[in-house]
Amino acid sequence: MRYGRLSPVIWGLGFATLCNCVISAIAGSAIHRWISEDALQLFYALSLIFAGFGMVAWRRPVDLLENWQLGPFWTSFVGLFILQFGDKGQFVLMATAARTDMGFFAAAGGWFGVMIACLPAILFYRQLTENIPMVPVRYVGGALFLLVGTILALGAWGIV
Repeated sequence: MRYGRLSPVIWGLGFATLCNCVISAIAGSAIHRWISEDALQLFYALSLIFAGFGMVAWRRPVDLLENWQLGPFWTSFVGLFILQFGDKGQFVLMATAARTDMGFFAAAGGWFGVMIACLPAILFYRQLTENIPMVPVRYVGGALFLLVGTILALGAWGIV
């Protein structure tokens, strides 16, 4: 927001997310060939469970990269690439690609989903932060991830 120009920030987000989604999909597609269907379902379930825990856990403040002097596009691209790398979304996307063996569609869906989620946050930052309490949103989202992940894990173990 400090740059005052949203277009380069959106482009940086788009390319950083695309790179991370492609990396995740390639890794997931490779995993698909190595392990059985039950193990893939358990891997997918665990990625959702860990994502759920990540959403409800304490969060440290995000570094706003205020000291970076790269300009809006490169600060957004490099900063968001680093922030997304190894994040829960990347593991969920990798597990999705592994479970479905449709890496291209997993990458496209992951990229599209992140962009749909992030664009309103960039465009309407002030209105959203003033009107939507983020803690309950994180808790509800985390609870849903935990619920679906638990059901899938129980199914992978043959309990459900």
